[in-house]
Amino acid sequence: MTLEELRNQIDVLDRQLVELLSERARAALMIGHLKVATSLPVYEPAREKIIYANVRAANKGPLPDIELTHIYERIIDVMRALQRSELASERNALKGQGTGAPPPQQQGPVAGDLGSAPETGHEK
Repeated sequence: MTLEELRNQIDVLDRQLVELLSERARAALMIGHLKVATSLPVYEPAREKIIYANVRAANKGPLPDIELTHIYERIIDVMRALQRSELASERNALKGQGTGAPPPQQQGPVAGDLGSAPETGHEK
């Protein structure tokens, strides 16, 4: 294959990755809504460990397991932040209902939120 053909192949793969990440984000948002409805925390370290184990088990290379795990740590950080943002917006909207007033401005973490520090133990 030529350089141009390989780059075109990567462009196609990148578009597929974007669609898959968007699909994963939509699923994460639905999970976030279910967590709120069932009073589960957004951050579940045991579930994340299962995800990392599943990813490593599916890895056939050429990426080393540790590098693939780092990629998934970032993906999960972003998905968790998306869940928190969406759920905080919903909570703020609910607080503003019935009063005719806009939702109050939040100072600091949202009630029930665990903060925005990465729970993977890695510096950003």
